[in-house]
Amino acid sequence: MVHIPRWQVILTLLVLIGGIIFASPNLFEPESLDEVPSWVPKDQVNLGLDLQGGSYLLLEVDIDSVFIEQRENLVDAIRPDLRRARPDAIGYRELGVAGESVVFTLTEPTDENIARTREILFDLTPQSLITQSNGKFTIEDPDAVKVERRQRVLEQSIEVIRRRLDPTGTVELSIQSQGEDRILIQLPGVQNTEEQKTKLQQTAKLSFRFVDENANPLASVAPPGSEILPADESDASGGTRSYVIKKRVIVGGENLTDAQATFQDGQPVVSFAFDSVGAQRFGNATQNNVGRPFAIVLDDKVVSAPVIQSPILDGRGIISGSFTLEQTQNLALLLRAGALPASLEFLEERTVGPGLGADQILAGEFASVLGLILVIIFMAVIYGLFGLMANVALVMNLVLMLAALSVLGATLTLPGIAGIVLTIGMAVDANVLIFERIREEVGNGRSPISAIDAGYRRALTTIIDSNLTTLIAAMLLLQFGSGPVKGFAVTLSIGLVTSMFTAIMLTRLLVVTWLRRRKPQALGI
Repeated sequence: MVHIPRWQVILTLLVLIGGIIFASPNLFEPESLDEVPSWVPKDQVNLGLDLQGGSYLLLEVDIDSVFIEQRENLVDAIRPDLRRARPDAIGYRELGVAGESVVFTLTEPTDENIARTREILFDLTPQSLITQSNGKFTIEDPDAVKVERRQRVLEQSIEVIRRRLDPTGTVELSIQSQGEDRILIQLPGVQNTEEQKTKLQQTAKLSFRFVDENANPLASVAPPGSEILPADESDASGGTRSYVIKKRVIVGGENLTDAQATFQDGQPVVSFAFDSVGAQRFGNATQNNVGRPFAIVLDDKVVSAPVIQSPILDGRGIISGSFTLEQTQNLALLLRAGALPASLEFLEERTVGPGLGADQILAGEFASVLGLILVIIFMAVIYGLFGLMANVALVMNLVLMLAALSVLGATLTLPGIAGIVLTIGMAVDANVLIFERIREEVGNGRSPISAIDAGYRRALTTIIDSNLTTLIAAMLLLQFGSGPVKGFAVTLSIGLVTSMFTAIMLTRLLVVTWLRRRKPQALGI
């Protein structure tokens, strides 16, 4: 362990220099960083809502529209299934939505037709309550199913909002439900919420559907099973072009696994990829419909309607249009985050100040600095020169943590500060284990070189085990926690990684360098 390859020395120095560079912007005011060259790092650690204030957004989820859409989709599904029923089609009339129910009447309500119809309806909507009287069917959802669906829509909306506003999971948003259909969002450090509101105003509901070539897009009413949708392009007269699109969805946005902004023929486009189910559906649809136009529909608007030139079997494609680079980046983000199940309405917006008094913030800063000073004094008194080397590693550990938080754009709150304070104590644990092991080896009569080599080699397994178990706990908090819990887990995880690096790499480099230059006959430890 006393032999350090040159590449490890170079790597350690590069990491330390990089940490100093990326942590240094936090020493300056944000306004002064605007004057430095663009290639200089400018990222700073963001302060949380409890430290610097921010904004509140209160949203209302239009859950009723989801139920309306589900009933309309059920009507569109019932019509072809009754027509394709075997051995003979089942005649019906007055199929449509009546209040919160779907109703229709059989033209020939025989026992056989009623039984076949019940079987078809049960396959389409097994959770619904199906009743019939004299051939008139009524399909509605039980109250328990409605409550479950409302809760599911609300939970899905919260998750999509989180992925859109915090794709990296480091901003430390607070998103929680209020009542049956409202969501409260806390945005730390955000005074102007226009960018966040823009990301939330699009439902980003993507679907791939066939164009109805037999219908006239200029007609006032679309044929059954189709609808007239506007496009992003102009027609020959300069007006907005329209398409008649089949309501049946070939593949939906829920089958997307990835979406990225890229370029094709010098134009910004969005590339996408389906999962295995979506790729199979898309491949079958394109293979059986070569030469037929299909539409890419986003939020009830036709983005493009290309003709299928050949089967697309790899589950990948391109969304092109009159996009700017920023629009493709935003669209790719929205598609990766997923579609909102319902539209959102902004009910309230408030800007707030810090939730804690200035004296409490100063008390937290004082506790952190005092803890750091006491740890430094303890290490210097107990371990002498070796303790001073450990203190250098401790300071660099804090620098690397600050650099990592800055690069990630993480938000620092009081729980995050608690994670840093905890890391200060944990950062010297590895060095304490190593130094105590070296003391034991010196007491056993080993030479300085042999004692240091044995101390590092024998303590390494214990250090890795202890830090790895703590890191597993931190990663679980990061995965399943939210808000302040996730902020604590972020700083703790980063602190564990940086403390391992500084203890094993930096402190060892300082000790070995001193050992080679001084060649001591005894170790003052």
